[in-house]
Amino acid sequence: MQHGKYRFIVGFLVVPLALYALFVIWPFIQAIYYSFTDWTGLSPEFSVVGFKNYSKMFHDGIFWKSLQHSILFVVLLPLVTLTLALFFSFMLNVGGRRRKGAAISGVRGSGFYKVAYFFPQVLSISIVALLFQFAYNPRQGAINGLLKAVGSSNLPDWLGDPNLALWCVMGVLVWSTVGFFVVLFSAGMASIPKDFYEAALLDGAGRATTFFRITLPLLWDTVQSGWVYMGILALGAEAFATVQIMTVGPGGPADSTTVLPLYVYQKAFRDGQAGYATTIGVALLIVTLLFAAVVMRLGRRERLEF
Repeated sequence: MQHGKYRFIVGFLVVPLALYALFVIWPFIQAIYYSFTDWTGLSPEFSVVGFKNYSKMFHDGIFWKSLQHSILFVVLLPLVTLTLALFFSFMLNVGGRRRKGAAISGVRGSGFYKVAYFFPQVLSISIVALLFQFAYNPRQGAINGLLKAVGSSNLPDWLGDPNLALWCVMGVLVWSTVGFFVVLFSAGMASIPKDFYEAALLDGAGRATTFFRITLPLLWDTVQSGWVYMGILALGAEAFATVQIMTVGPGGPADSTTVLPLYVYQKAFRDGQAGYATTIGVALLIVTLLFAAVVMRLGRRERLEF
């Protein structure tokens, strides 16, 4: 009987696992192999060069600068985005005035606010990047226009200043993603029994105490998953598309906004160095895996159920 059960399970898993191996695992193996070659990406002919690409990468100043920017993204983006999302969702669901017959309540019109927060998710990241590129325009942009209207004469060149460009890109990514987590955390908070909050309030707990003692521990699994998701997003297509569309160069000025995904793209399709690009891609894979492992390890805690 047990043998038949295992045969049934294997029969269902063999096709999905085969597809996963073909379309996910095999491309990774190919990329690692190509990282040891001088493949240009255009010619079918290439030769194995050993660790030459890796040696070149370790002595590449732009690689280290792009790695620094990517690590900055992967640390700050989840921290800022998830903190804002937790604050907004807590205010929407628990931060309203006390009403008759209810110890706690959300703010009035919370449904509308959730839709407003979620709206950037409806837009493509390409559209968002283009909109903010126009907004950051130093001469005709909305941001400098607003500063000029309030009497400011020192108008910055947002995307043309190496000290500001990276932070401008990061602000766009926060704006475009925080709404998703507001809705996600709001759904999680709505499922927490109101009795927990009522008991805490009867004991004299304030809103800050209820957040750190009740809401956050019960949402911790969701927050941890969101942290990993945001980190992968910061190291992947979202960061690449935003930098590619918004910045000078792209990646400028003076490589101040170059991130690892963009550098992989530039080496592969602009410079015709596909072998070297896959080497940087392997480094990006290692950084992503290390980030996910660190977050899962540091975020490990006893599971709370209700």
